[in-house]
Amino acid sequence: MTAHAHVLTGARHAFAFCRPPGHHAGRDYMGGYSYLNNAAICVERALSAGASRIAVLDVDYHHGNGTQDVFYERSEVLTVSLHADPVMDYPFYWGHADEAGLGQGKGANLNLPMPRGTKWPTYRAVLAGALERVVNFAPDVLIVPYGADTYAGDPISYFEIETADYTAMAAMIAALALPTVICMEGGYAIDALGANVAAFLRGFE
Repeated sequence: MTAHAHVLTGARHAFAFCRPPGHHAGRDYMGGYSYLNNAAICVERALSAGASRIAVLDVDYHHGNGTQDVFYERSEVLTVSLHADPVMDYPFYWGHADEAGLGQGKGANLNLPMPRGTKWPTYRAVLAGALERVVNFAPDVLIVPYGADTYAGDPISYFEIETADYTAMAAMIAALALPTVICMEGGYAIDALGANVAAFLRGFE
């Protein structure tokens, strides 16, 4: 909420260094180390402050199932998640490509699962499509749950993103020129976490 307050008062971007992560938590359940869904809380705060359309772009290795669940039937929140294929990885029961929203939220959820071993060139192409969807939604605010567990050296994840790739990833997001709140999610290669976070934030400079 503090990060959103900075954006609300004129900052183009703000980073909330949250621990533990949050995107696996739903309204009435926790999971995947997540107790409070930081991104969902920020979305609700932005809506209460007058925003009418919010986009969530989740770039953690794991699907943001809690965030999807909270907003799955709402049209004013677009949830987009780039993540490992849930056939092989947690959370398993959410995150498949055919999950597009229900009721008023139909079409406002986009899942982009990728196989283990995904490298930056493939990830970049998928991200470009995700960003096009965000642009077409025309949100007032963008919320980015950022997980450094896409890193090639992460001990519990299986993408092959390198530290330098995070700067390019963030630069693509920053090029949308939207007021953006970044929430820290996963990242378990502790020795490399600082460098990976710094590289991502560098892309917003």
